Amino acid sequence: MDFSTMNIWCWLIPLLVGILCAYFGYLLGKGKGTTIDNSADLKLLQDKNAKLKADLEACKSKLSAGAAKSGTAGASTVASSLTKAETTIPFDAAAAKAALGKAVKQDDLKVVEGIGPKISGMFIDAGIKTWKALSDTPVSKCQEVLDGGGDRYKVHDPASWPMQAKMCYEGKWKELAKWQDEHDHGKL
Repeated sequence: MDFSTMNIWCWLIPLLVGILCAYFGYLLGKGKGTTIDNSADLKLLQDKNAKLKADLEACKSKLSAGAAKSGTAGASTVASSLTKAETTIPFDAAAAKAALGKAVKQDDLKVVEGIGPKISGMFIDAGIKTWKALSDTPVSKCQEVLDGGGDRYKVHDPASWPMQAKMCYEGKWKELAKWQDEHDHGKL
C-alpha cells in the first residue's frame, strides 16, 4: 500500500463514520418526536372566525343603516348600546350546573381546568378576580403570576386558561364542559 492510498483511507473512514452517525441520529430523533394533529381544531376555529367576521359585517351594515336613517347621533347611540350589550353578559348558574354537573359561583376561577384554590388566590392577589379579567389576560401574564408562586407551580400550563375563562364569562357552559372532557388537565 502506498502513501496516497493510505491517505485516502485516513479521510474516507472518518467521513463514512460521520455520515452513518448523522443518519442514525436523525432516525433516533425522528422516532422520539410525537406529532399532534390539530387540523380539526384549526378548521373549527377558522369556521368560527369566518362566522364572527360575517356577524361583524352584519352589525356594521345595521349600524350604517341606523346612521343613515337617524343621523350620526343615532349611530353613536346604537354603537354605545352594542358595546353595553357585549360587556354585560348575565350569569346563569342553572345552565352552568346543568352543563358541568356542579354548582358554580359567578367569577369562580376554579371552574377553569388547571386552577385550584391556591392558584385562584394568586390570581386574585394579582388583581385578576373575574372570568372577564382572566379572559383578557395574556398567557404570558398568567405565567408571570404562576412564576411568582415558586417552583411548585412550574408544572402548570396556563395556555388555555384565558380561553376557558372566556367561555365561562360568555356563558358557553356546554362548550366548556366538552372542551374539558376532551382535554386532560388543559392538554390534549
